[in-house]
Amino acid sequence: MLSGVVFADRLERRMKRRAVAAATVGTAIEWYDFFLYSTAAAVVFPKLFFPKQDPYTGVMLSFSTFFVGFAARPVGAALFGHYGDRLGRKVTLVATILVMGIGTLLIGVIPTYAAIGIWGSVVLSLLRAMQGIGIGGEWGGSVLLALEWNERGRRGLIGALPQFGVPVGLVLSTGAFNFFNAVSGSEFTTWGWRMPFLLSVVLIAVGLAIRLGVLDTPVFTALLEERRTERRPVLAAMRRGLPEIVLSALARVGQFTQFYIFTSFILVYGTTVLHFKRDFVLNGTLIMAAISLVTVPLFGYLSDVYGRRRIYLAGCLVMVPFPLLYYQLLDTRLVPLVLLAIAISLPLHDMQWGPMASLIAESFSGRIRYSGASLGFQLPSIIAGGPAPIVATFLIQRFHNSVAVAMYLAFCAAISALATLGLKDNRGRNMAVEYDLPGSSSLPALAGNPPRAALGPAGPRSWPSAD
Repeated sequence: MLSGVVFADRLERRMKRRAVAAATVGTAIEWYDFFLYSTAAAVVFPKLFFPKQDPYTGVMLSFSTFFVGFAARPVGAALFGHYGDRLGRKVTLVATILVMGIGTLLIGVIPTYAAIGIWGSVVLSLLRAMQGIGIGGEWGGSVLLALEWNERGRRGLIGALPQFGVPVGLVLSTGAFNFFNAVSGSEFTTWGWRMPFLLSVVLIAVGLAIRLGVLDTPVFTALLEERRTERRPVLAAMRRGLPEIVLSALARVGQFTQFYIFTSFILVYGTTVLHFKRDFVLNGTLIMAAISLVTVPLFGYLSDVYGRRRIYLAGCLVMVPFPLLYYQLLDTRLVPLVLLAIAISLPLHDMQWGPMASLIAESFSGRIRYSGASLGFQLPSIIAGGPAPIVATFLIQRFHNSVAVAMYLAFCAAISALATLGLKDNRGRNMAVEYDLPGSSSLPALAGNPPRAALGPAGPRSWPSAD
């Protein structure tokens, strides 16, 4: 009996570490794939897929294909949310990384306008939609894999680690573009841009190997054992958690908008408006992403100390005045000030990004958590993240100055601040409790031990209650 308990404890500790690694590494790989597209959409796609258009129209059309991926995100959230709450977190995450990876790999071999005309942009849009569906289901599963295996730990910090995968993916994708831009030189628009997309196959293989080595979470395994999974989890989430879904979505509007202005639109603004070289702007975003590697887990940790909502709200409020300062620094065209503006933009935004995973995921019970959290996270992609570069490009063209873009960012941040006030801070809540069901108690699997189904015959026969 003692040896069985020791084995169970060791297995649990190992699974906790693997769950965090699988969530973080897998997320980094999928965001690498996603950021490759956003960088290419700003830097090379206008010339390759819309060469007959003037520069402004080409950028707008390129960002329109960029938007397609965001329009597909809620579809991925509903699709994979359903299976994540029905079949499990692990199997769904394996599917998302395959969908995302195949879409990215195919983008690397797609013929351009010179070869097949307008059909190149059509195929590009379809593959972008495939990417969007994959990333739409990725976030919820990766966050839950980490949080539900480490339910009793510092969930703010643990939840920030999958979020940490975003700056990792940004560093990798920007670094890859920088490297092949330097190596290929004048041939970058011929073959150099394709290489980062093709190399994603190596990262996908690594991500799959890690995810296949982790067991499903104790929360879901207990639900499965007790036959308490929802038949239609998406509908159940909409019925029982609609206020949390709506508030989570609105709280993301500002963060979503800021992120793609700071990481994607800056490539257009820096090269076409400020007339800096592409290498300079890419290096600036690389510095920004490197700093974000520290600030994401830092703000996640601070949410454990001071509260999720408090840190997140502070991040929203900071982003009301910051955009005006950001563009004032950029518009000086002085290299040190431009680098400063780029370098601090994403790290300040991380006051929202760091605690976001735990803030949203803790709002839902285990039976609907994948669906509810995914919908709350992905729904604003249609009105915030996807349109942001398009709106910013239009505002610059219409008003010929950056003030309008700064006001746009400030307005979105104010919306998020108001929505955040309506969310509850659930950092002290037991994620194993079906707290949306009257009179329910903790699920038995989370008593500091993995569930029976996870351990098999080597584990103990009985498990103490979590109460």
